[in-house]
Amino acid sequence: MTGAIQPDLAMAASLFDALGRATRQGRGIVRDSYGEGEQAAHDIVRAAAAGMALEITLDAIGNLFMTLPGKDRSAPRIIVGSHLDSVPQGGNYDGAAGVVAGLCALSGLRRAGVVPDYDLSVMAIRAEESAWFDVAYLGSGGAFGLLDPGCLAIARSDNGVSLEATLRERGFDPQPIRARRRLLDPGGLRAYLELHIEQGPTLVARGLPAAVVSGIRGCKRFRNARCVGEYAHSGAVSRPHRHDAVAATVALLHHMETVWLQHEERGEDLVLTTGELFTDPGMHGPSKVAGETRFVLDIRALSAATMESVAAEARAAAARIADAYRVRFDLGATSDSPPAVLDERLRARLMSLLDHPFQMASGAGHDAAVFAKVGVPSAMIFVRNEHGSHNPDEGMALEDFAVGARALLALLLDFPL
Repeated sequence: MTGAIQPDLAMAASLFDALGRATRQGRGIVRDSYGEGEQAAHDIVRAAAAGMALEITLDAIGNLFMTLPGKDRSAPRIIVGSHLDSVPQGGNYDGAAGVVAGLCALSGLRRAGVVPDYDLSVMAIRAEESAWFDVAYLGSGGAFGLLDPGCLAIARSDNGVSLEATLRERGFDPQPIRARRRLLDPGGLRAYLELHIEQGPTLVARGLPAAVVSGIRGCKRFRNARCVGEYAHSGAVSRPHRHDAVAATVALLHHMETVWLQHEERGEDLVLTTGELFTDPGMHGPSKVAGETRFVLDIRALSAATMESVAAEARAAAARIADAYRVRFDLGATSDSPPAVLDERLRARLMSLLDHPFQMASGAGHDAAVFAKVGVPSAMIFVRNEHGSHNPDEGMALEDFAVGARALLALLLDFPL
């Protein structure tokens, strides 16, 4: 029976088209968190769920649940989900592919007349992206009572309206966030499953349509690192007398690149990034030795121990290089998010469902990390996608989406006990 039941790919194509048409602004997609674009996307998938006669509910902060009732309504359910918001000028598939995959899987079950043993819900999660309120996972974190209530005062990046006021304008209730009250009980969940486009080039490079996600990298970020030296005339001060903040910073970043290569050679998972690096525009000049830099060092890995050891090496290297270059480093505190371990049994089952099984880590964050954090067995499928993500040129082919959606549906039909 498993082979005969297929996800509704015609529905998927129609939903992707509708989402794109409704939320395109210029070249890109704008589905602003708790804004008009995200709401338009929620309205589209809600209408599709109503057309399938699914049960539809909203929680207090706007997460949308579309449920195919099971035989035992009291049993723990499976949630298939992802987010529907986007970054400004993003692509049509980041997040949305997971919600669409869940709906076309349930449509396949509906058409085949299958009544599952327990409820199967598709969750359209609010506000996963941090672009609008500078807080990631607002929807999933809020559902589990994990958000710092202080986030309610954060102003939206484009219009300055606070999260609390925005929630009220949308008809939602900020009180559960303020009280850290759970809206979703982890004990009532059998599993969380998320299909998502890959946001990098790995599957394209390997010629594979889909992969199982082994885990979601944690992040340890020196967000406000500084190197302080002395400004001087570029032609008048020789090297032994310089206190060159740029040269010292480059030396530190070069050293950390060698640390990364060493970890790679040992087969360990690690990525390092300096996404911000600048001198003071009010002080720098083409004829000056720079007296200060500011930069970010972003450390990500599947192992918390690896992240901590790399951060310790960065601090030790900064101290050595500071002495050598006669400068001072202040790396500051780190902002941390732990790695998410995805369920081993679910990963193994998904691997068995792919014709070309392949596992890879996710370097980006996903709502699955929040579910895993509260103890819900969680798994993810990546689908090949051209041109990365968070840009208008996301290029997921429907044929590749179908590979991931079929694996998702097969897992729902034959779920590990």
